Amino acid sequence: MATPAWGSAATGASGTGSRTPSCPAWNSRWPRPDAAPGVAGVRAGSGYIGRFAPSPTGPLHAGSLVAALASWLDARAWNHGAGGRWLVRIEDIDTPRCIAGAAETILRQLADCGLQPDEPPLWQSQRLQRYAQARERLIADGLAYPCGCSRKDIDQALRARGIVRQRHQERVYPGTCRNGLHGKAAVAWRLRTDKVPDVARASRPDLAVCGSLVHWTDRRLGPQCQDVASAVGDFVLQRADGPFAYQLAVVVDDAEQGISHVVRGADLVDNTARQIVLQRLLQLPTPRYLHTPLVLAADGQKLSKQNGATALDTRDPLATLNQAARTLGLPGHAGPLADALAAWIGAWRDLYNPGP
Repeated sequence: MATPAWGSAATGASGTGSRTPSCPAWNSRWPRPDAAPGVAGVRAGSGYIGRFAPSPTGPLHAGSLVAALASWLDARAWNHGAGGRWLVRIEDIDTPRCIAGAAETILRQLADCGLQPDEPPLWQSQRLQRYAQARERLIADGLAYPCGCSRKDIDQALRARGIVRQRHQERVYPGTCRNGLHGKAAVAWRLRTDKVPDVARASRPDLAVCGSLVHWTDRRLGPQCQDVASAVGDFVLQRADGPFAYQLAVVVDDAEQGISHVVRGADLVDNTARQIVLQRLLQLPTPRYLHTPLVLAADGQKLSKQNGATALDTRDPLATLNQAARTLGLPGHAGPLADALAAWIGAWRDLYNPGP
């Protein structure tokens, strides 16, 4: 099946162009991203590598700092305190939502809190060619197809099957375009969730993939299970207006950066099975996952930029970090900052005992 013009590898490679941030913290310690070496392929045997991957849709807030602190602590506590590597990835491919200068603000806030990455940050907007290559591989293997369905089309198809989607409920794609566009123009590429091969449990006792049924063990939440085909359906890899989906980009980046452990907010638990499915189909390694508690807004919803989360005030980083530490179940600390971080590394090690 011919690839629509909007989905060509050349289109994917051009994207939004390179970014050259002007963050003082960046310029004093690291080369600009256009001078940094590119990620050529999947890293092997690198020990522990973790990451914090914010979207530059605004500055860090209390909720995002919890994820940043947890992922940093997990890396530093690894191997009985010997430590692993901690990276920062700027997930800036959803350009309409990105705010100019937000990434630089995030990097500065992290530095104020003593959370320094071990490598220059990776910018997703410079890696569109890599995502296009992964998409083309899935297409060539018969695992992805063009879809012409709008959200309204999907809702109508679900209602025709007697399925009424509730507000905030996942819109499960019914596979309408698996066998052709039926005269519609393509608006997205979707992954076929009915072609996921079984993976034996023996190689990873905490992971098993049986078709679209995924079992994995979260390091904090315990055993998890999701049937991607029935819970999500064939999910989007890329939309016609250009952006690659989070699921595809994060899987490619985690593999090529050698990420061994993912520590992130519990709101992303539901994404994990989709990412494991993509890892299986692209023959990429699966990290180990830990999902942290969320900071909730007054209405009980996850605190986010969308519901008015205020930017972190890092003029007093110890006070800000103490709030994040308490959310993670760690004791408060009077400081100074370096002593507090060292104490929290020990407390995290006692909670989760990360080691080889």
